[in-house]
Amino acid sequence: MRLLILTWEYPPIVEGGLARHVCKLAEALGRRGVEVHVLTRGDRALPETAVQRGVTVHRVPEPSRPRDVDEFVAWIEHMNDDMIAAGRALEEEISFDVVHGHDWLVARAGHALAKDVSAPWVVTVHATEHGRHQGWVENYPQSHIHGVERWMTHDASRVIACSAYMQDHCSEIFDLSPSRIEVIPNGIDPTDLRPVADLDEYRLRFAAPDERLVILAGRLVYEKGFQLALEALPRIIEDLGKVRFVVAGSGTHEEELRSQAAELGLEAHGTFLGWVDDKELHSLYAVADLCVIPSIYEPFGLVALEAMASGCVCIVADTGGLREIVPETAGLRFTARDPIALGEAMERALTDDALRVALIEEAIGHVRRFDWDEIADHTLALYTGLRGTPAPTAVEL
Repeated sequence: MRLLILTWEYPPIVEGGLARHVCKLAEALGRRGVEVHVLTRGDRALPETAVQRGVTVHRVPEPSRPRDVDEFVAWIEHMNDDMIAAGRALEEEISFDVVHGHDWLVARAGHALAKDVSAPWVVTVHATEHGRHQGWVENYPQSHIHGVERWMTHDASRVIACSAYMQDHCSEIFDLSPSRIEVIPNGIDPTDLRPVADLDEYRLRFAAPDERLVILAGRLVYEKGFQLALEALPRIIEDLGKVRFVVAGSGTHEEELRSQAAELGLEAHGTFLGWVDDKELHSLYAVADLCVIPSIYEPFGLVALEAMASGCVCIVADTGGLREIVPETAGLRFTARDPIALGEAMERALTDDALRVALIEEAIGHVRRFDWDEIADHTLALYTGLRGTPAPTAVEL
């Protein structure tokens, strides 16, 4: 089988969890004998074509992404034009059996290239604009992105969602039959979680040996709910005393979170690191006593899996995909959007050592369910079942 995957990010270009997901899936499919080609963006420093761990990666040179949302949408449209041109040149040499696109960012290119070779078009919805903005998608550019997602999910041969929650969510907001949406979870490879060599010394950067360390990790955007964790921290610090926190990540909500921390008097109790690379993130998981994931909207929750695999106790909002991937035997849950409930859960996790040991032991076993080889088998079975089905219609967005 010859497979073309389209994604706007692929290592070493990593904007978030999507790049890691696509990379691990592509490599696992390659190990199963699939000829995998990835079409993605690059820069002048990266080769246009290279083989990475058995996957042939084709890069379309693009300028750095703009931060302004309106400019970003125009930039994505230009990137899709470039991907279509590069993909058509590639299709002159290779006839692909399946085209698989990830999120709205590459939808137009995926549709065009699948149609060109009469191949099934599979799309994975990693998140939706409707979910990110709590339903507020009436105005541009949210209305445009929501429209692309709706068109994409209706025109695709099959839609993949990372959780049953996302299956229900997509079915409802896009008016899709659940039978058109296949649930295939994200995965984790614990051997990828490589921290620094001297963890004791590393931990001293953030907390003394007798202090508890709380980590907040991920994109700093409103829907991740980090503002709830900051709101809960002053009481935790007052009750327990020796508690430090670290915020690892960057995003559009970063300045508001920094301002909130200052207003709450938290500046002397923690650190905002900004964006961190994988080694530092994995090191933080390994040295933290608690990882808090207070999302308002969360399709899956890869940070929770990574933290649990690293032996770090997790507290998650009882919402979205988090409810599915963090059973109550492996982590603590709190009522979403409730900082008081979050604070109570944090205090319990930081003071009950027997509970911590039980949660860590259960979590390390639990994460083995999210194995990339099993996920690749499931995905390959879906591809095989679609071979011979009609390609996308001629209707373009």
